[in-house]
Amino acid sequence: MRKLLVAFDGSDNAVRALHHAIRQVQVGGQDSIHLVTAQDEPILYGEIAVYVPAATMAELQHRHSAAIIEVGEKLLRESGVAFTTEVLIGPVAAAIARRADELGCDGIVMGTSGMTALGNLLMGSVATKVLHLAHVPVTLVK
Repeated sequence: MRKLLVAFDGSDNAVRALHHAIRQVQVGGQDSIHLVTAQDEPILYGEIAVYVPAATMAELQHRHSAAIIEVGEKLLRESGVAFTTEVLIGPVAAAIARRADELGCDGIVMGTSGMTALGNLLMGSVATKVLHLAHVPVTLVK
């Protein structure tokens, strides 16, 4: 079974990337989509750690991630495409690339923020990092 991993953060570019992946599946290129949203682990330090327990922060992060992925799930249900979803926690780009490997995905589709070359050089971007870490083709959608 062929599968595309779609990294989804709820942005306009991510929605366009998901629509692109749906079209690819509908024309017969792949059989399903694995939709993921990825978040860095929350950093609790100083006074934040005193006032916000780790369990509370994890629950807030889970709710935030669920709200993001729900938007993508709705689009996928409407499309009729077979899909699964997952929330990844950890270094975002590495988590996306690693999960695509673990699932044996045939490609990764994701939106890009449209940063300039100088912006990527100075700050980096998740899309650029995924390009370097992935072992499968990566399609970036703007």
